[in-house]
Amino acid sequence: MFSVDERDRVRERVLELARGDARVVAGAVVGSLAHGGGDRWSDLDLTFAITEGTSVSDVLGDWTERLEDELDAVHLFDLPSGATIYRVFLLPDCLQVDISFTPADAFGPGGPSWRLLFGSAVDRPFPSPPQAAELLGYAVHHARAARVSIERGRLWQAEYWISALRDYALSLACRRRGLPARYGRGFDDLPADVLGRSAGAIVRSLERDELLRALAAAVETLFDETPEVEELAAKVEPQLRILLERG
Repeated sequence: MFSVDERDRVRERVLELARGDARVVAGAVVGSLAHGGGDRWSDLDLTFAITEGTSVSDVLGDWTERLEDELDAVHLFDLPSGATIYRVFLLPDCLQVDISFTPADAFGPGGPSWRLLFGSAVDRPFPSPPQAAELLGYAVHHARAARVSIERGRLWQAEYWISALRDYALSLACRRRGLPARYGRGFDDLPADVLGRSAGAIVRSLERDELLRALAAAVETLFDETPEVEELAAKVEPQLRILLERG
């Protein structure tokens, strides 16, 4: 695995590239390293503003060539978000580096884990957490899909849906407690009793009875976390109870 010194050297080289590119007018560090946090496992997440009229795709293309040539970077995937494109790279020793570019008039913090390094930024509202009704809706869909998969003998697919259902239930739990509710970021900070109950929804084998048991536990976890959407939960709970009946 990479060392902190290696990560720091990559950081300085990427910032050097940014300061040497006339199209780049501002830069910031994002994520756990933004305010002195993080640990030796933290990835490197840097974001940059580019001049008006400059193509984000063109800049990303040029930078990708440089990073591949100089740092032996491998382009994994892109994540567009509004005017921003995030590009994720894997460097030697499993160092992940996320580089993103945004037009200058839209460049600003998307959350508290963001620190300006040079240039200027605009004020932007932070993204809202996912809506409780949406989380519940996906969870109900996944519960039904899990039971259908079990009945069809699609056992790996059933495990997929049960795990996804459990994750949506935990996301609801995070939302209720003011924890990050996306990408599992708040899961480990949930109270021990919540995590203890949720552990029952972990699938331990692909036997039919075990899948049904884990599905039932995931549904119980879900309905423990629905006070924000009691009316909607009351409408769907009887149907999910029928869904869990063994036969």
